[in-house]
Amino acid sequence: MAGEFSLPVRVYIEDTDAGGIVYYVNYLKFMERCRTEFLRQLGYDKPAILDDGLLLVVHRAQVQYHRSARLDDVLRVTARVEKLARTNVVFHQSVWRGNEMLCDGLIRIACVCGESFRPRPIPTEMQKKIASTTES
Repeated sequence: MAGEFSLPVRVYIEDTDAGGIVYYVNYLKFMERCRTEFLRQLGYDKPAILDDGLLLVVHRAQVQYHRSARLDDVLRVTARVEKLARTNVVFHQSVWRGNEMLCDGLIRIACVCGESFRPRPIPTEMQKKIASTTES
């Protein structure tokens, strides 16, 4: 699984505002689903909750909106590892309708202790699996 991971998403009424336009925060939800399925494909059933009391949490999100999605659109949400560090991973993510990019951004996911929320190293096995997705 080298390179980019993608997930199809259909826009439902619950994703839109009164005008039938996708509400801006829902693009972040689509991206979350894509990252979750990316990690699930690597063998993590509940990817936000790791062994030894560790959690994966969003540390930073830098998002740019280019176009609006509408009710019933079929979208493609992508995730690609931009940078892998000891305690975090940065994903470049995009939301597409056909060949038209609607939204993209950099999402930093940090590994933290579930009790103190202080940074902790990403487990070695997970590091290796994530790193393997960046190899061509």
